[in-house]
Amino acid sequence: MEEFFQQLTNGLAVGGIYALIALGYTMVYGVMKLINFAHGDLFTIGAYLGLTLLVSFGLFDKIGPLPAVILLAVMVMILVAIIGAILERVAYKPLRHSPRLSAVVSALGASIFFQNAIMAIYSPKFLVYPHDILPKAAVNILGLDIPIMRIILFMTSLVLMLALYFFIQKTKIGTAIRAAAIDQGAAKLMGINVDRVIMLVFCIGPALGGAAGLMVGLYYGQINFSMGWMYGLKAFTAAILGGIGNIPGAMVGGLLLGVIEALGAAYISIAWKDAIAFCVLILILIVRPTGLLGERVAEKV
Repeated sequence: MEEFFQQLTNGLAVGGIYALIALGYTMVYGVMKLINFAHGDLFTIGAYLGLTLLVSFGLFDKIGPLPAVILLAVMVMILVAIIGAILERVAYKPLRHSPRLSAVVSALGASIFFQNAIMAIYSPKFLVYPHDILPKAAVNILGLDIPIMRIILFMTSLVLMLALYFFIQKTKIGTAIRAAAIDQGAAKLMGINVDRVIMLVFCIGPALGGAAGLMVGLYYGQINFSMGWMYGLKAFTAAILGGIGNIPGAMVGGLLLGVIEALGAAYISIAWKDAIAFCVLILILIVRPTGLLGERVAEKV
């Protein structure tokens, strides 16, 4: 049982990262019915920006670990949000009224551009975060020693996810986003600036992805220019698993995917963890083609 709970907590921590990235996919799809294939690379940019800011400013030595992590996360989220907004204006807005395939090709092109730009700037080698900046201690919970970083990772993901949920559900701007997701034409007639809504979506999603990239760098210690492809694929899978376009679905899908991977690696084989996750996805979609919580569509509102 101890091994099971260790893997469960590890799965929840990794699943929180998947969920944060998946929220970017699901928000863009909900409003624009577009899969932003460059989103995984924005996650990678967040990881690299985090390392750059950490080393350049020496935050941990100047203000201490906890304030440094918070400040670092805020800076990374703002910078990646700006990059996401520029991406929308350059790669997607000119093609908004074009056939959907054109936007998909543009997204793939943006992904290739980002990946090669990161490789050219930082080199193709693995880069390493400083290993002595965060606590390595464990917390005893009901007789189970859980690494404190695992707890911090999960709680941070949970706080960001809940903040987004309440922002979308309880604020006027969130109402405008939901209205644009249902019917952009009707939203315009109600006085909603759909262009600004889309811009905001391309800021919030990448910001969460950038935070996830920073968390991966701090948790695992190593980053490389191509890691956004696999994390992006996993997050996209999580979004489909929960119900594409459904924000709570992306959260549930990400956490569930992380747990499935961790348990599959522990009890079957680490070499098969990806295959196990995708097999579970296929089985769930056979039973529920719209995902666990259902795809968010107008008829369900």
